[in-house]
Amino acid sequence: MSTTDLTSAPTELDRTIAETDPDVARLIAAERDRQEHTLELIASENHTSPAVMAAMGTCLTNKYAEGYPGKRYYGGCTFHDEIEELARERAKRLFKCQFANVQPHSGAQANMAVFLALLQQGDTFASLVLADGGHLSHGMKLNFSGKYFNAVHYPLIYDLDDPRFEQIDYDAVRDVCMEHKPAMILCGYSAYPRVIDFARFRAIADECGALLMADIAHIAGLVAAGVHPSPFPHAHIVTTTTHKTLRGPRGGLILTNDEDIAKKIDRAVFPGVQGGPLMHVIAAKAVAFHEALQTSFTDYAKQVVANAQALAGALVGKGYRLVSGGTDNHLMLVDLRGKDADLTGADAERWLEQAGIITNKNGVPKDPRKPMYTSGLRLGTPALTTRGLKENELQLVAELIDRVLDAKGDETVCAQVRQDVVDLCERFPMPH
Repeated sequence: MSTTDLTSAPTELDRTIAETDPDVARLIAAERDRQEHTLELIASENHTSPAVMAAMGTCLTNKYAEGYPGKRYYGGCTFHDEIEELARERAKRLFKCQFANVQPHSGAQANMAVFLALLQQGDTFASLVLADGGHLSHGMKLNFSGKYFNAVHYPLIYDLDDPRFEQIDYDAVRDVCMEHKPAMILCGYSAYPRVIDFARFRAIADECGALLMADIAHIAGLVAAGVHPSPFPHAHIVTTTTHKTLRGPRGGLILTNDEDIAKKIDRAVFPGVQGGPLMHVIAAKAVAFHEALQTSFTDYAKQVVANAQALAGALVGKGYRLVSGGTDNHLMLVDLRGKDADLTGADAERWLEQAGIITNKNGVPKDPRKPMYTSGLRLGTPALTTRGLKENELQLVAELIDRVLDAKGDETVCAQVRQDVVDLCERFPMPH
């Protein structure tokens, strides 16, 4: 298939939208075509099933359902109650916990609800700083978490002679927490490629008298499938997104085994930080949870990790340096300076997109460059695994990445790689 002939056949939904708004229909079709004919390597993105997408486009979007099942502030919520109960029960089965709130619109809003429920303004909490792989809702100064609460940060290991270089320094976590006595310790990250020792975090939390919160937004699908240790029973509270490795709709989820905390969370979500829940998204969450409860999803999650290790190994073989030396999960952080001291994440992201490979620039620990430039590139394998690519194809992807970056975005090379990407996408189509 030629790179100039990438138009996908319109669906019935496309035709329906086009009858009302041709401009929006055209842009949706163009975006679908872009997704179908590019390689998605952004670690926080995935491709949902048609069933998940269909659930989001239903009549459920027409209804206000403020409150919770059996305790709504609007009439006409009978079926919405059943849908939300189904989503909650499936989430509890999936993560083997006792309470679930499926209403948060996003992972960041789930985190906001936890802070509102369990902390007082000005309370201290401990987390990994954003620049080392944390998240903006873990204490960034411009975010609510850094604006209204006191964030103290624990470090990674920065000793080059330590085999755990750039991994979490658990001894330092304890030191920071014993010094500052935070009300809550937060673990779980957005750019950390290693297994998290939740039991060790809980021991530190108990010693300093803190609650333990695990934000597993990135690894939720791996946790659900049993290919990464679960934060339960160690964490008092768990938040996650429902997309990324969980492969559901964009949204948030809060889990706990503590009934008192569960009640506080429910009040914090509604009416604390949200009004009416997005019932069409909650239905899509229920569908995604059902999919994740199948044995095929366990196979998928195992393949995600295997693919990440194949991609990581191939990149190391081509001279790239990976933060912490490798990966245990679905993502890796490439320090581009190991290959070319002048190469920035911004340049790499732009050049690769020209070749049909979608990535995101990302800071590396102690990065001297600003966030809009960065020295790193974050790569992940959830989306490519959804399309059916396996280890051999991920090694090919590493070759394509290296060709583009080694040529410094040369237009001829990018065009050649773009055609190779299209051919690969044709071999491994999107889920339909």
